[in-house]
Amino acid sequence: MLRSFRGLGIMLVVICILLAACSSGTKEETTAGISGTQSEEATSTTKVEPNNSETKVVKEQFGEVTIPAHPQNLVVFDSIYAEYLIEMGVTPQIVLYTPEVEAEYRPAYFKEHGVQTIEVEQYQYNYEQLLALSPDMILTAGEGMEQGVYDELSKIAPTVALDANSEMERAMPKLAAIFDKTEESAKVLAEFEEKAAQAKDKIATALGDKTVLVLRVEHNRYRFMGPKGGSSSVFFYETLGLNSPEAIKDSTDWFSQFSLEFLPELNPDYIFLEDRTLVGYDTKKSMEDLKASQVWANLKAVKNDHVFPLKTSEFVSGVGPIGSVKLMDYVVGKLVP
Repeated sequence: MLRSFRGLGIMLVVICILLAACSSGTKEETTAGISGTQSEEATSTTKVEPNNSETKVVKEQFGEVTIPAHPQNLVVFDSIYAEYLIEMGVTPQIVLYTPEVEAEYRPAYFKEHGVQTIEVEQYQYNYEQLLALSPDMILTAGEGMEQGVYDELSKIAPTVALDANSEMERAMPKLAAIFDKTEESAKVLAEFEEKAAQAKDKIATALGDKTVLVLRVEHNRYRFMGPKGGSSSVFFYETLGLNSPEAIKDSTDWFSQFSLEFLPELNPDYIFLEDRTLVGYDTKKSMEDLKASQVWANLKAVKNDHVFPLKTSEFVSGVGPIGSVKLMDYVVGKLVP
């Protein structure tokens, strides 16, 4: 009888040991299973950095070009294009600009956004300088560019010569398509259009049918801005809705030369007078001759003290989401009491 109890005790001990072992094994397997699941989740949510070797093909002024999908050293020729990109959320590494004709706010603007600025001569291409910058992509306006210049730039890095000029409504959507920022571009343009509509209403209310002339003084001639000349004409005569003098209302040239004898026929109510800024350019004598002439003195705008200075940089290189609003505020400030 005692022997039976002893045998039963031994069996109970063995069973307990086996159960403990099974329980331990189950716990380890469960832990391993949870650990494995966590590892898989961590892997699936790991941020994947852009592949710098990834490329894409885009269309531009001279055809198709293969560019980096994520350029690491983007050089932008046109400071206005750099402003478009920054406002869309794309920050280029380098922008080329000519200090003498650059909008005053831009250097500080670029510095604020960490963009390196390189000074260049106006209308000049320094290929050796560009090569030393080691760009992996070059961006510039394509309209007006010669094929030979484009070919030389393309030897340095993949070059996008955008099939547009500097006009915001044309250039921004095309830039946005290249950098996958269409939604951001649309938002920037919508905000600008709202501000422009408000400015246009103020001007229309204040001026009615009164006329405005943009007059350019150069070193040996005078030119007026055509209201249908594109580029900056769009800003003044379409965006802000200014009325041009009747005699030139159908002019499709950005700027047309004229003699001072033609001024009485124009006789605008307001004049924005540009003292043309160019490197090595002297307009002093032309300006003196203009202001000394009798035809100038007899103009309505001159008699009523409605002649306002206009800087070349403000409406040539200074347009953009930031610059155009500054110029808009200036024009409204001069025309609206």
